[in-house]
Amino acid sequence: MSQSRLKPNCLNFYELLAQAVALISPTMTAALIIPVMYSNTGDWSWLSYALGTVMLLFVAYNLNHFARRSTTSGSMYAYTCRGLGLTAGAISGWALIWAYLGISMAGVTGFSIFASALLGMIGLHVPVVALFAVCVIVGWYCAWKNVQLSAVLMLVLEGISVSFILLLCFIVLFQHHFAVDSAQFTASTLPWSSVGLGVVVAIFSLVGFECATAFGDEAKNPLKTIPRAVSLSLVLAGAFFVFVTYVMVMGVRGYSTPLDQIDAPLNVLATLAHVPILQVPLSLGAMVSFFALCLSCINAGGRVIFAMGRHGIFHPATADSHEKNETPHVAVTLMALLAFFVPSALVIGGVAPLDAFNYVGTCAAFGFIVAYCLVTVAAPAYLKRLGELKGRDIAGCAAALVLLAIPAVGSVYPIPDPPVKYFPYLFLVYLAVGIVWILAFYRRKPAALAVVQADLERSHAGYQGTQPITITSA
Repeated sequence: MSQSRLKPNCLNFYELLAQAVALISPTMTAALIIPVMYSNTGDWSWLSYALGTVMLLFVAYNLNHFARRSTTSGSMYAYTCRGLGLTAGAISGWALIWAYLGISMAGVTGFSIFASALLGMIGLHVPVVALFAVCVIVGWYCAWKNVQLSAVLMLVLEGISVSFILLLCFIVLFQHHFAVDSAQFTASTLPWSSVGLGVVVAIFSLVGFECATAFGDEAKNPLKTIPRAVSLSLVLAGAFFVFVTYVMVMGVRGYSTPLDQIDAPLNVLATLAHVPILQVPLSLGAMVSFFALCLSCINAGGRVIFAMGRHGIFHPATADSHEKNETPHVAVTLMALLAFFVPSALVIGGVAPLDAFNYVGTCAAFGFIVAYCLVTVAAPAYLKRLGELKGRDIAGCAAALVLLAIPAVGSVYPIPDPPVKYFPYLFLVYLAVGIVWILAFYRRKPAALAVVQADLERSHAGYQGTQPITITSA
C-alpha cells in the first residue's frame, strides 16, 4: 500500500465550502437548467428545488454520522467501507468516479458554450475543442499545483458569478415592486404528475454537496469543518435555486418565448429588466463558474482515485503524491485527460456542446444516486458497530432511501427519448465492470483485504481515541 501523503491542514472551512459550492455550481443551474425544470413543473418549479434540498438533507444527515467521527482522503469511499465492508465501499468509490467525471465534463462543455458566446460578441470564432483544452489545461494546472490555490480561486470565481445573478434578481424584484407572484402559489396549477420529474432535475442541480468529504487529509479541524461544509453548501445552494427560480419565472412572464424554450435565460432576463449591460458580466460569470465546476470535480475525483489507488484497487501510480506540491498529481491528471477527451469525441462525432452538456450531466446523476444510497445504508450499520445506533438514525436512513427512490425511478420512468433512455444501461455496464474488477482484485490479492482494513481502522481510531472498529470484506 502506498504511503504517499497529501498536504495536511491546508484547507479551512471556507475553502472546503468553496469546493462544495463550486461542484454544485449554482451558476450552472441558473444559466442552463432552470428552463429544463420549468418544462416539467411550470410555475411550481421553485417547489421542486425546495423538495430536492430537503431530500438531500436526509442524505447529508446520514453522511455526517461518519464525517463527525473520522475522515481521510476520498472519505465517502472510506465511509461506506466502514459501514458495509470493503467491497461495497469500493463500488461506492467506483460510482463516485463516474459521477465526478460526468460533472467535470459538464463543466468543460458549459465553459465552451459561454466562452463561444463571449467571443462571438467581438466577432471571434474558436473551435470548441480548443476551448475544451483551455478549460482542462488551466484546471489541471491548478489541481496539480496547489489545492489551496484551487479552493481560493473557486471561491472568488463562483462568488463573483453568484453576485451578478443576485444583483439581476433584485433588480427584477425592484421593478416588480417586490410584489408576490401569486401565480407561483396557485394550488390548482400544481402539476402533481410532474413533481417527481422536477425533483430529478433538482437532484441533478444539487449533487456534489458531499465533495468536502474527499479532502479529509487536507482539511483543518476536519471533524467540524467537513460536516459544516456538507450541510451549509446544500442549504445555501437550495435556497439560491428556490429564489432564482421564483424570480426568473416571474421576470420572463409574458415574454414571447416560454422559459422552457430560452437557451440563455439570464441574458433574456437582463434584457427584460432593462439592464442589457449585465449580459457580458453574466456570461463571463457563467464561463468562469463552469471552469470552477470542472476544477472542483478534477480535485474531488482525483482524491477518490488516490484513496483507492493507495489501497491497491487501482495502479500504484494513482496513489503517488507530488513531492513538492503534495497533490495527487497522477490521479488529477487522469481525471483531466478524461474530462477533455470524452466531450471532444462527442463534439467531433457531431454532438452539439449543449447536448453533450445534458448527456454527461444526466449520466453523472446515476453515479451520485448509487453512492448516496450506499453511504445512507452504511450509516446505521456503522453506528451499530460503535454501539451508538438510535431509533432516529434508522428513521433517517429509511427516509433518505425512500426519497432517493424518487430520482432513481424518475430517471428511467416515464421512459425518456433516445439517446437518454440508453444511459441507465451504459451506467449499469460501467458498474458491472467495476464490480467484476473489484471482486477479481480481492480474489487475486487476498492479503490486500487485511492491509486495507488495517489502514481504515488506523485512520478511524486516530480520531476516535478508541480501539478500531472491525471492517468486513463483504
